[in-house]
Amino acid sequence: MRCANCGADIPEGMLICPDCRCEVQMVPDYNPLEDVLTREVRGSVEGATRPLRTEDVRRYREQLGREAGNATRVLSQGELDNIRSGHPARPVRQTEVWRQNNGVSRVRTVNGVSRDSREIRDRRGTGEMHSNTGRVRQNTGRVRQNTGNVRRETGRIRQNTGDLRRDTEERRRQQMIRKKRALKKRRQAVLTVFLFILVILGASGFIIYQNSYTGVVNQGYRALQTGEYSSAEKAFQRAIRKDSKKAEAYTGMAQMYIQQKTEDKGEDIFLKAIDAQPANAQLYQAAIDFYIKTEQKDKISSLLEGCDDKVLAAVSDYVSEMPVFSLDEGTYPEVQQVTLTGKGTIYYTTDDTEPTKSSTKYKEPVLLDEGTTTIRAVAYNKKGIPSLIAVRTYTIEIPIEDAPAVTPSTGQYTTATQITIQVPDGYRAYYTTDGTTPSAGSALYTGPIDMPEGTTILSAVLISESGKMTQVTKRNYLLEYE
Repeated sequence: MRCANCGADIPEGMLICPDCRCEVQMVPDYNPLEDVLTREVRGSVEGATRPLRTEDVRRYREQLGREAGNATRVLSQGELDNIRSGHPARPVRQTEVWRQNNGVSRVRTVNGVSRDSREIRDRRGTGEMHSNTGRVRQNTGRVRQNTGNVRRETGRIRQNTGDLRRDTEERRRQQMIRKKRALKKRRQAVLTVFLFILVILGASGFIIYQNSYTGVVNQGYRALQTGEYSSAEKAFQRAIRKDSKKAEAYTGMAQMYIQQKTEDKGEDIFLKAIDAQPANAQLYQAAIDFYIKTEQKDKISSLLEGCDDKVLAAVSDYVSEMPVFSLDEGTYPEVQQVTLTGKGTIYYTTDDTEPTKSSTKYKEPVLLDEGTTTIRAVAYNKKGIPSLIAVRTYTIEIPIEDAPAVTPSTGQYTTATQITIQVPDGYRAYYTTDGTTPSAGSALYTGPIDMPEGTTILSAVLISESGKMTQVTKRNYLLEYE
């Protein structure tokens, strides 16, 4: 319940508002019958209890003033009634009253009105007021009785209303229960139909999947895991017949051969498929994965040699280009240098062996000495894939000098003479004096030689730094002193 003065909540049983301290006004629920009774009581009481209005009293006194001069007196009950009823005041004249010994009042009129008449009127007004008050009290009693009846009727109405509300709520609750049950049944029916459809779709999908390319390939892999190689091979071959362009079945076949330790058969599977489909990048990628798995990276570059540009673009991470030589192979008349360029890291050999990562790493140009040299070079890309081996052969042939020039010429001498051999750059001169053929093990010419006395056969030869020998020059000398 809320306070009529401040609107605060009032706990049940309290008669004073806890906030504003005003008395609680017990207002019954609205009932049209109470309004009717209230209007009837108000109509009967207003006549007796209606308050005097100031302007009515003032107007009445002005009328008396005009008739009675400046006389002052107390208004009687009749005059009050006239004022309340709105009737004009009658002229009142002053009177003088005296009493005789027998108690009878004698009235002498003042201004034409007797005092006995005024007293009579006053008494009459007082009697009427008491009579009205009695009637008001009776009416009030009836109002209270009617109010009690109204309250009892209101209580019965409230009780009936409560019963009606409870019946309505019960009916609503039962309706909600029935609706929920119906909704639950509909949901169960829909769910049952949905599950049935889902089972049918799942079964259909499973059958379709089992006969699809992916389903058959997975069958092969499951057989491969259990070691059923015959079933796996049949499944993979069936998948290849369904779609020969996809690589999964070829990969499964190769995996089967790897497990059987027959990698060559797995390689043949890919090579045959690539020969039939040279532009299929998926097959190339699958073959590359096979080579990496079987540690045969050196075969990847051979596989990609001469294939389609689109395929190279698709497997570009595995492409490794051969090193490039700065010097064309051939024969050169002097010492040469060869520069190697290319992507990745380059390794090379000059001893006719195949280059690998354990060979000489290229860091600076290769010097070619006199003779024939074969250089083999390979480049490894970022993924460690070796390129094809590049091979170049070079021959360095330095022209041989003529036989060395020896002075003096052959002859007979009688005085002491020195023998001189001309040695060109890049050569050394060797000689003998006993007629034998000189070699690198003979005496090394370092300067003029004194001609021995008697007969001398001098043989001289030039040997290059590469070990090549010129023709032998011979001189016969006879020294006889006179």
